[in-house]
Amino acid sequence: MIDELAVVCKGLRLGDLGKLATQVAFENEIQYLTDVLKLVASNREVQRIERLTRQAKFPVIKTFDGYKFHPITWPTGFDKEQLLSLDFIEKKKNIICLGAVGTGKTYLATALGVKACSKGKKVRFFRLSDLAAELTEKHRTGNLTKMLKQLQRLDLLILDEVGYIPCDKLSSQLLFNVISSSYEQQSLIVTSNLQFGRWNEMFGDDRLTAALIDRLVHRAYILSFTGPSLRYEEAMREKHLSG
Repeated sequence: MIDELAVVCKGLRLGDLGKLATQVAFENEIQYLTDVLKLVASNREVQRIERLTRQAKFPVIKTFDGYKFHPITWPTGFDKEQLLSLDFIEKKKNIICLGAVGTGKTYLATALGVKACSKGKKVRFFRLSDLAAELTEKHRTGNLTKMLKQLQRLDLLILDEVGYIPCDKLSSQLLFNVISSSYEQQSLIVTSNLQFGRWNEMFGDDRLTAALIDRLVHRAYILSFTGPSLRYEEAMREKHLSG
């Protein structure tokens, strides 16, 4: 009987309904069936969130538990509550995080991405240098179009560490195409330790850099991160405690 139930569940794509059914107390037929199906739906949603989180390829999983927002200067008309609501994704707007190393930019971007996955959004995290390398490789092997289509299906694309490693001409052009394609079609979160005036040092082309920044900032909230490195402060606290 159990084997037969498993076959039926597989045919109806109900997953582990047979196993989940044993977790529900029986009071009457309608209650039992309803509670079992609710459990199946809940389990399926958990699996979906786990799948979206894996596909995002975050280097580490971060949440907002204990996150310190005090280094952030908020733009006029935008605040912490609006950011955490993820309304910017629905409106296909961008978040740009600018500031010194260690002030929490990558942490914030990652935690927002993880939260977006929990809301059923398709997210992908890239260090910019890694994305540039992958785009260049796909271009070389003739698989660029497929990758670009995959990126275009995202709700949120996170580009981390913009400005750490200069790009060559081809990489800059390919990155420009990705950012141009995302304009008003999906949201970007960008982190950088360079102010916009120095982005030409990374892309090496003043006109391309100006056009790229124009597309990024037109529908964006720019968060400025100031103060000392949070990682440095934490290391000093640990050293003090251990001493």
